[in-house]
Amino acid sequence: MAESRPQLSAVEQRVLGALLEKQRTVPASYPLTLNALRSACNQTNNREPATEYDESLLQATLKELRDRELVRPVWSGAGSRVMKFHQRLEEHLGVGQPELALLTVMLLRGPQAPGELRTRTARLHAFEDRSEVEATLRGLAELPEPLVVELELKAGQQDRRWAHLLGPLPESVAAPAPPQVDRDAVIAEGTEARDARVRAGYDAAAEGYARELAGELAHKPFDGWLLDRIAADADGGPVADVGTGPGHVAARLAASGAAVVGYDLSPAMIDEAKGLFPDLEFEVGDLTNLMRPRAAAGWSAITAWYAFVHMAASELPAVIAGLARLLIPGGQLAVALHVGEEVRHLEELCGAPVDLDFVLHDASDVLEAVTAAGLVDVEWYLRSPLPDVEAATDRFYVLARRPTA
Repeated sequence: MAESRPQLSAVEQRVLGALLEKQRTVPASYPLTLNALRSACNQTNNREPATEYDESLLQATLKELRDRELVRPVWSGAGSRVMKFHQRLEEHLGVGQPELALLTVMLLRGPQAPGELRTRTARLHAFEDRSEVEATLRGLAELPEPLVVELELKAGQQDRRWAHLLGPLPESVAAPAPPQVDRDAVIAEGTEARDARVRAGYDAAAEGYARELAGELAHKPFDGWLLDRIAADADGGPVADVGTGPGHVAARLAASGAAVVGYDLSPAMIDEAKGLFPDLEFEVGDLTNLMRPRAAAGWSAITAWYAFVHMAASELPAVIAGLARLLIPGGQLAVALHVGEEVRHLEELCGAPVDLDFVLHDASDVLEAVTAAGLVDVEWYLRSPLPDVEAATDRFYVLARRPTA
């Protein structure tokens, strides 16, 4: 089913914004080849922030956008073997050219004041004056499913800015705060009771979980790209995959050259991992008590793919700081989480009865915990779930390094 207001990661916003812009400004060269799209995304003018996306990232992003029916690949002409890409975001949004012009510029440059938007949309649509821009913005904000929001005026600003709602919002939006979710309710009976439920739940679900999810990375190009990059950056050094489950993340890292050890709280999950990937090393272990590797001063990388889904928000700072201390200087921590305003209770998982609470974390809480741990070079990515492949939650990825000095 088509998404009327899709939620886009930063890379997806740049890709679709670039395609929308070039469709209007250079129609003779549109649709765009992969190389032309890369140049459009990374151009140094009319873009904020500046980027240096490589082809592998764009290919993974285009694959996900294609699966979500937001991009369509086309061939450039009869007999041609050159694939080009056409945006379909316009079809989903169902708005006119004035509205699309404003959204395009906001996708490429973030929140802006009406005067800035009028100037920067000149090649896309000629607004007569500022008041016409403001009227169009208000029309977008008053849709049944709003596409823009007016932000609070900050110190030093003369005009209030507007932001699109096709991705994460800035913190200071002029809208009521969502209801607070009690993410610490999962440890109301103590961490030991929570851990016992988690261990028992995954022991019970291990066989079905492995059967259903051990091959999931084959359908997740972005995750695959990111894990391959982490393995390459580790450069042969030891890698710990915590919360390894049936071992498929560890196996992807190993296939890309990493010397990886997988750890999981559930003995039954470790048995499944050893059965599926007998050439790899797996151990029963609690990520909050992870030790340094036996033959090195620290880990070159630690991956935690959905390993924090049962943790309270208040636990994240200490857990992330503890993992960060186990990295070598320059070592990388890579985390994938579900984000949202919810704690979900499950009584069944992969056909087995369980008593599990899944925490959808707040992205800003995760980033604060990462920076508080002293990690640097922080990158983050947000993407929507893949239809018919994943549970309906947004996915948040963070990569950060331990300082070298």
